[in-house]
Amino acid sequence: MQYTEIMVRYGELSTKGKNRRSFIDRLHGNVEKVLHPFPTVRIHPKRDRMHLELNGADAQAVMDRLQVVFGIQSYSPSIKIAKEMPAIKELALALVQEQYQTGKTFKIATKRADHQFAYDTNQINLAIGDYISDQIPEIKAEMRHPDIKIQIEIRMDGAYLTSHTYRGSAGLPVGTAGKAMLMLSGGIDSPVAGYLAMKRGVEIEMVHFYSPPYTSEHALQKAQELTAKLASYTGQIKFIQVPFTEIQETIKQQVPEGYLMTIQRRLMLRLTDLIRQKRQALAIFNGESVGQVASQTLESMAAINAVTTTPIIRPVATMDKTEIIALAEKIDTFDLSIQPFEDCCTIFAPTRPRTKPRLDKAAQYEAQLDLDTLLKNALDKIEITNISLESHFLEAPNEEIQALL
Repeated sequence: MQYTEIMVRYGELSTKGKNRRSFIDRLHGNVEKVLHPFPTVRIHPKRDRMHLELNGADAQAVMDRLQVVFGIQSYSPSIKIAKEMPAIKELALALVQEQYQTGKTFKIATKRADHQFAYDTNQINLAIGDYISDQIPEIKAEMRHPDIKIQIEIRMDGAYLTSHTYRGSAGLPVGTAGKAMLMLSGGIDSPVAGYLAMKRGVEIEMVHFYSPPYTSEHALQKAQELTAKLASYTGQIKFIQVPFTEIQETIKQQVPEGYLMTIQRRLMLRLTDLIRQKRQALAIFNGESVGQVASQTLESMAAINAVTTTPIIRPVATMDKTEIIALAEKIDTFDLSIQPFEDCCTIFAPTRPRTKPRLDKAAQYEAQLDLDTLLKNALDKIEITNISLESHFLEAPNEEIQALL
């Protein structure tokens, strides 16, 4: 069947009252980004629906892109025709015949926005249903659980018919809840945390720490590829790579082994917070899960969090590992995450880290470091990359990098 457009139904944003227009506008922009490879598609955001005119674009390819856009409850490939009953009957019959096999049932469901149309919804349902029954005598109507459901919408500009409805990703359009930084490691948890943040409308920018020569280019590339996976939900994500070698070597030399991990994480958080301020973000997300490793006990979290008053949000905090893995598999990041390339969180790892570090001790050991110099040296050498949906890594303009420093 040659579809002429895709009808998009809004999700949770339909409850936003006076802010509804801004949410629809943001969704419009996000859809434009993911449909960039389809220049013929025209997007018409209306109060109750978003219509995508295909103009010859492949409907299935467009729907594959829509599947990952947050803020969409469902979508249907549709055919627009004139508001004339003979044409509506013939198209409804063709849609049924396309799916019909012996024993299948059907239903006609009509909505009428144009109340000047000559027939009301019940009359349309009966007329179309009777016509299909006449043409396919053995078919049975079923109102509750039909095998084939033909949906008809009589709108001011025409009649729209569809026989398939697909679930979208729901949630809120990315960007409607503000911007935050995501501390992205190369592991399983942080990409899942990023996915959950975006589902609630948060625009994320990745902060990734790398420590050459202890971490390889393969580890850095893995983090970029994980970002590319998540960019499919928004079209593009900024990837900020922060050199961490000098800091880790200094901590290794000057801090007792039991506190290596705690001080290292405190400085990671300090750097992320400084970047957040420059990028005008509101919060920091990470992939910590309570009790999963030594740095994720409540005592460790308290000792690490003490360096900032910025909200630290942990979407996977109460999930167990099997739940996180299942979600990582769903969003297609799991296979990348388990590639055996060490990130900087695993190098110089102490054999017996403190699981209940004391805040006063952590502050004491940190005070022995030349923090200002260490932090400035790292910030001076950061690199920013725009990672797009198509995984094209484009360096940000130099002036944008300089503005961050």
